[in-house]
Amino acid sequence: MILIIAIGIALMLIGFWGALIRKNMIRIVLSIGIAETGLQLLMIGVGYLKGRTAPILDSAVPFSQALQRVVDPVPQALVLTAIVIGVAVNALMLTFIIRLYEKKKTLTISDYRDLKW
Repeated sequence: MILIIAIGIALMLIGFWGALIRKNMIRIVLSIGIAETGLQLLMIGVGYLKGRTAPILDSAVPFSQALQRVVDPVPQALVLTAIVIGVAVNALMLTFIIRLYEKKKTLTISDYRDLKW
């Protein structure tokens, strides 16, 4: 699990670095997606407990032993929710980029200074 946590942190750092350094708006959106993936891996790594089973109560896990033998389902639900929200945010950002490209015919973020103070 330490390896998954380390990979998650590395992906987050690579994604944030790419979002801060790049000038192409599509690459910035992809960098944010990489950072989201790293965060999701980090959440999975933190929520994992060795030797435990899935949070399904059936005949394999008696109800009386559920707390000792079942993984906490909250991190799994949070990761699923983060995936859905991340896909929606990426789609929305790419839609905005397409509309901006139709207006100015460029994807370089420094060319968009119209609304700056």
